[in-house]
Amino acid sequence: MPLKGNLRDFTTTQLLNLINLAGKTGTLSIFEGIRTGEKDAIGQEKMKAGSVRALVSFKVGKLIAATLDNQDGNLVSVLNKAGKLTDEQARIIRERAKNTSDKALALLLINANYVTQKDIVSSIQQHIEDVVYSLLDWQEGPFQFDDGQLPGNDRILVPIDLENLIIRWSRDTHEIDRLKAQIPNLDMGLKFPENPREKFKGIHLSVEEWRVVSFVNPQNTIKQIAKANNMSDIEIRRIVYGLEQAGLVELVKPPSKEAAVGGPGKPAIPRKPQVERGVVDRLIDRIRQL
Repeated sequence: MPLKGNLRDFTTTQLLNLINLAGKTGTLSIFEGIRTGEKDAIGQEKMKAGSVRALVSFKVGKLIAATLDNQDGNLVSVLNKAGKLTDEQARIIRERAKNTSDKALALLLINANYVTQKDIVSSIQQHIEDVVYSLLDWQEGPFQFDDGQLPGNDRILVPIDLENLIIRWSRDTHEIDRLKAQIPNLDMGLKFPENPREKFKGIHLSVEEWRVVSFVNPQNTIKQIAKANNMSDIEIRRIVYGLEQAGLVELVKPPSKEAAVGGPGKPAIPRKPQVERGVVDRLIDRIRQL
């Protein structure tokens, strides 16, 4: 009988700690809550499980995998987000290795001397931590823990101590609250100030910051930019706040629904990392030989 409940009855941190301390192996599914209109024994409105919002897997109490429904958690996307693959490289590899498992692709990347095993492990670990950071703030939603259910053998699983992760999250809570206060509405748009190219001269931004900059357009909401770049709410808030404080972008009123339907448009300043063609070509040749 799987463990079931609702996050409103106790915190996400308590739920994860319960699974951790019990040394459980399996997967926690958190669902979108659909209100039924009925009341439970204590007068709260009942919810039934809708679509899956998040999956968190454990092995003997340790975190080993985590994904959100609006993020692509495959290896190419994770390495792309961590800055180990450029956008163009990621696009090419996705096209050439559609049916290649994460484990097989990792070996190809390592053998091509393009990334190291440490790069892959650290990128996956950061992805898992980002996902868990996001759901630690969730206040409600049906959940179910299925004992013994784990991701497929094609996935790369990285064990993480939950205790250390929760401690770091607690330390960052103040920053998270400050970011939410500074940027409370992710439906706001972004625009460049006057003479943006002058402001960007000599500026050294991270890969993630340049990706956000490339989508700056009053018709693109911050939420759309985050989705296009596979970023969590906290990650996009942190980057936008830094860019705003540096005077590189300005917040504007949310675009109209009609304008927002099309999603992120063409980059306003297409500053993308250059593709290392020789490495990608060698990798493509290896993939073709599979």
